Amino acid sequence: MAVSAVAVAPSAAAKGSSTPTPIASFDGPRGVDVDRAGRIVVGASDGTVSLVTDRGRHPKVRVIGSVPGGFAPAVAAGRPGTVYALTGGGDPGTGAATLYVLRHGKPAKPIADIAAYQQGDPDPYNQEGEPTESNPFGVAALKDGSVLVADAAGNDLLRVYPDGRIVTVARLKPRTVEVPEGLPPEIDDEPTPPAGTPITAEAVATSVTVGSDGYWYVGELRGFPATPGTSQIWRIKPGSRNAVCDPERPNKGDCRRFADGLTSIVDLGAGRHGSVYAVELVKESWLRFELGLADPPVGGLFRVRPGGERTELAADQLILPGGVAAGSHGRLYVTGPVFGPGTLSRIG
Repeated sequence: MAVSAVAVAPSAAAKGSSTPTPIASFDGPRGVDVDRAGRIVVGASDGTVSLVTDRGRHPKVRVIGSVPGGFAPAVAAGRPGTVYALTGGGDPGTGAATLYVLRHGKPAKPIADIAAYQQGDPDPYNQEGEPTESNPFGVAALKDGSVLVADAAGNDLLRVYPDGRIVTVARLKPRTVEVPEGLPPEIDDEPTPPAGTPITAEAVATSVTVGSDGYWYVGELRGFPATPGTSQIWRIKPGSRNAVCDPERPNKGDCRRFADGLTSIVDLGAGRHGSVYAVELVKESWLRFELGLADPPVGGLFRVRPGGERTELAADQLILPGGVAAGSHGRLYVTGPVFGPGTLSRIG
């Protein structure tokens, strides 16, 4: 589905609203990060990864490499001259579900086949599909040269080392939610349970960032029925192995709940003073968008503070946003729409 605008008419009364300023155009932009030199890294749907220099009246865009396309890769800026790109779901050995490293002037080099790893690391809490399915969706670089990967099908957080070795950092358990109001009586020729019916829904780990406090944060989309207000952000102790993020015991162990009450999270970004920025693909839920019930599909950008308090930024102005990254001087960079013509926009 093509969406041709990055913004809808802003709500003048919306708290925290500010108008996003488009600075560069892309097709289906999603992944975004800011490197140490202040340049913005952007992944687009054709698989290209670009560097954007946001200075002066005319920002400069330079393609630095590409990976298999179709859906925009997640990206992360690593050590100087190094960028990571993560492709989405697919079979092992196909170039999909793979972490790549891009270095200026050199072709993209695969580091780790995430799909192959998940074949031997099935999701013990799987609720639908194959427990070995992989759809890597979020990526964050660590100072030691390793990389964190959030797998939206495996419902886990992985750590990939420079030599390609992978370990499982944490697993996100499913959560019992209630079927929301307003869904059609049938979805994909299957009857929809009545509103209020309890259902066990997968976490769908879409996003990861390293907070200003050094902890690792993971955000959830929430599987069917995508009940609004049931997406969580988890705070994971650095260096963890096989931690469990459990909504029934959210304050125990190496993975603890940082925030609750969000909807369809697709990206996280680190803020100052322990805060985290969270991007909601569609505030009404991804499922209502897929069913054509969210028109227009307005997404959300929130600053979430320790304790869970959150403030919406650019309220009601983002259509299908895909990513967020913090730059210097209080600037934020947001990508979207993730389908069709889109932009990298600046807030602040």
